Amino acid sequence: MVHFNLQAILALAVTVSALPADSPTQYVGPENGNLVIVGGGTLDDSILQRVIDLAGGNDSSIVVIPTAQGDPSYDQNAANAGDFRRLGAKSVTVLHTYDPEVANTEEFVQPLLNATGVWFGGGRQWRLVDAYAGTLTQQTIRAVLDAGGVIGGSSAGASIQGDFLARGDTESNTLIIGDHQQGFAYVKNVAIDQHVLVRNRQFDMLNVLKYKPGILGIAINENTAVHVWKNSAQVFGASYAIIYDGTYWSRDGNDPNQLPDDSGLFYFLREGDEYDLGLRKVIKSS
Repeated sequence: MVHFNLQAILALAVTVSALPADSPTQYVGPENGNLVIVGGGTLDDSILQRVIDLAGGNDSSIVVIPTAQGDPSYDQNAANAGDFRRLGAKSVTVLHTYDPEVANTEEFVQPLLNATGVWFGGGRQWRLVDAYAGTLTQQTIRAVLDAGGVIGGSSAGASIQGDFLARGDTESNTLIIGDHQQGFAYVKNVAIDQHVLVRNRQFDMLNVLKYKPGILGIAINENTAVHVWKNSAQVFGASYAIIYDGTYWSRDGNDPNQLPDDSGLFYFLREGDEYDLGLRKVIKSS
């Protein structure tokens, strides 16, 4: 089991903050560890089991953060915590505050020091920013990933993993470009949307690409996940993930007679398909 030293986490945070903003990196996703990015809805056990497996199996330590939901308080079954236990995970802890001063304390982050997995529940992603951005909690969660752990999340817990925060508006989640625009950036230069087909959102990401030229858009339907490690993004689950990279891709290899301009292009990936985030191309189709 991984155990983190708080002083080492703080030293790492200072080192990272001193790097230039355009410092080159090898990977779009995490160099160490894994992300499980889920499009919301009712989840099949296979999605949560993937998180458990990547965290180290039933002996792993998973911290569940339900803050996005906005409830006054949470019990120990909140935000899929009960499901993780039902599937055999022996150590599952629900961790929550709305107060960034609390989130910045060593006492609050104690459960994260032994964690091998972190799970963000659904709700409104701006609540995660208001509670945890710039705090010791955010740094310690990142340390879990950098040590080879897994970060997962569904709905709001998916979007927060992106660099640009899709649907971060405090007034309405119908606005894909809102007053909170910075996510936790576990995948760099990427915006992530969720519930995409169920809520007829498939065209919304095009607005983000116009607002932030060069960004990669990923939109995931319900009960569907994208597993990211390094530059690999593999789709699994019941439905589709949509890629917005300004190109066209077809499973059968045929070119259509007519296409919109690059700003209106997107395509669908399904379970077993794999996308290279660095090359921005499909590298495996099922």
